[in-house]
Amino acid sequence: MLYFLIPESYNSLLALAGIIFAFAATVFTTHKLQEFLPKDAGREFAHDGKLSAGKPRGAGIIFVFCFVAAALLFVPLNPELVIYLILIVICMMTGFLDDASKTPWGEYKKGFLDLCVAAMVAMTYLKYNSNTIELALFHVQLTIPPVVFAVLIVILVWGSVNVTNCADGVDGLSGTLTIISVMTIYIVDRVLEKGQDFSFLILLFAVCILGYLWYNATPSRLMMGDAGSRSMGLFISIAILKTGSPLLYIPIALVLMLDGGLGLIKVALLRFFKIRILKNTRTPLHDHVRKVWGWSNTQTVFRFAIIQIILAVAVIYAIQL
Repeated sequence: MLYFLIPESYNSLLALAGIIFAFAATVFTTHKLQEFLPKDAGREFAHDGKLSAGKPRGAGIIFVFCFVAAALLFVPLNPELVIYLILIVICMMTGFLDDASKTPWGEYKKGFLDLCVAAMVAMTYLKYNSNTIELALFHVQLTIPPVVFAVLIVILVWGSVNVTNCADGVDGLSGTLTIISVMTIYIVDRVLEKGQDFSFLILLFAVCILGYLWYNATPSRLMMGDAGSRSMGLFISIAILKTGSPLLYIPIALVLMLDGGLGLIKVALLRFFKIRILKNTRTPLHDHVRKVWGWSNTQTVFRFAIIQIILAVAVIYAIQL
């Protein structure tokens, strides 16, 4: 909105104002509204899960709405970006309603809703973008039939939403890993010279998560809940799609994939095929390293983040060769 009202020569100042607004709005509104959030009952099967009992949960609703407000005020939006913002809000609200529910929603219900959102992302992306992708690490372009590409996008989005959700279990972990992943995507956007408008959305989203982490760093005062983790997973998948190199999701979000994804694979194989894997490994992996290896919460966050930063540096260097 403000982008169209202010002369182009002031765009840099407008961008600075947008970033400051996004962070300040998240910190301020979180401080004021956290007492109205639902309270966590403690996660029975998570390592130290009972320690979270009584803390405000579902803070994702705050930082997502602050992000959307910042986007509406400071980003030159087009129909495609507006649809993505709506889908992020929808994904956040399904998570928040689950956070606030006295009886947790079933896995199949949440999985179906995620599937619907993923299908809408696929249709939106293919309407406004090419079905040609770039294998950035090999500097090769590949054109994929639209129907096949749509199915692959649905898999990417659904998987990203759920692995990010499963990785949310240690104070500051999923938020920190998400910031590293989206900032890597931001740099990739700049290197590949993709759309500047979405690049700025990435900055605003990262800053809003930082505003949330102000209260979530160990020991946390509140938690994002499914409202935050699901919307973060959705945003990562959309951001990587907009680079035109969706396969970069694997190295750019590898720690999130392994932390949250191995548990999904383990449960799915056991439930549907009676195949038991990783018998001696607790999932998510953040529970394994804390319970079995004795890492503290802070060590878990820092070490997982360090691994993802190393991967990010390698990706950024490789795509420039």
